[in-house]
This record gives sequence, structure tokens and C-alpha cells, in this order.
Amino acid sequence: MKDRIEIIQGDITHQTVDAIVNAANSALLGGGGVDGAIHKAAGPELLAKCRTLYGCETGYAKITEGYKLPAKYIIHTVGPIWRGGNQNEAILLGNAYRNSLQLAVDNNIKTIAFPSISTGVYRYPVDKASEVALSEISRFLANNRSIKKVTIVCFDSTTFETYNQTYKKLF
Repeated sequence: MKDRIEIIQGDITHQTVDAIVNAANSALLGGGGVDGAIHKAAGPELLAKCRTLYGCETGYAKITEGYKLPAKYIIHTVGPIWRGGNQNEAILLGNAYRNSLQLAVDNNIKTIAFPSISTGVYRYPVDKASEVALSEISRFLANNRSIKKVTIVCFDSTTFETYNQTYKKLF
């Protein structure tokens, strides 16, 4: 299973995978960070489609085409805003990963790339987020063989190093 998880540093909009995951806000209408970058790279058709989805609740996921991206699909998920760790943030973040992976299985997606969900403007501490992400992904992969590769795309070196340290600690 470890061979099915890859951690890289890079730009998620350049990943050649079946689906990329968008760390979206609940409106699904674009925003800052990875959400804004994905909307910009995918083109205006993405925003038009997202307007028809009527948002998404924290911890859930919805899927669209990839439009101008190399990825065929975009799975939009809403991670929690960090409020100190006592507001079910870990449960909600785990749900975001699990529901995104389940949506991938439901749509016959074999390769998927995730950003570090909620660690940007939602201020989830990267060390805590990486533990939730890697635990949830590995648990899901252990019970599901249809997803062949999960790539975690870290935007910066600090996030990349933290995910690698967490990976070594967990596995």
C-alpha cells in the first residue's frame, strides 16, 4: 500500500492524473490559494459548472470535469477551518479525504492528486493535517484496490518536508 502513496512538491494544476482534488470553499465558486489556481487553470467553464452545484458542506465532495487541466476530473472538497482543534476539525478533515476517495472510486478514477487540504487560509497546522491525511488515505487504500496511486502535491518545501516526516513516522 505504501507504494500507492507518493508525496511531491509542485503545482497540482500540472498533475497528469485522472483527478485532482480542489481544497474549495463551501460556495465552490473559486477563491484564493489552490482553489483560485485550479479555477484559473481550468478556465471559465469550471465556474459555470460550479454555479450549478449549489455549494458543498464541510467534509463532503463533489465532482466536475477537469476542463483545461491535464486531469480529466476535479473533485471539490471543503476542509474545516482550524479553530483550535476542539471543533471536530480532525473528523471533518478525515471526512474530506475519505469522501473524495469514495467519489474517485464511484467514478472509476485510478490516479488522484490531493493538495494539503485546509492548511492554507483555513490555518490547519500542517503537522496535524498530514497525520489525518496520510492515516485516512492509507486506511482507505487498504480497503480498496481500485485506486492505483494517490499523490499528495505539496505547494512549498515546508509542507513537503512535514508530509515526508509524518509518512516516515506512520509507516
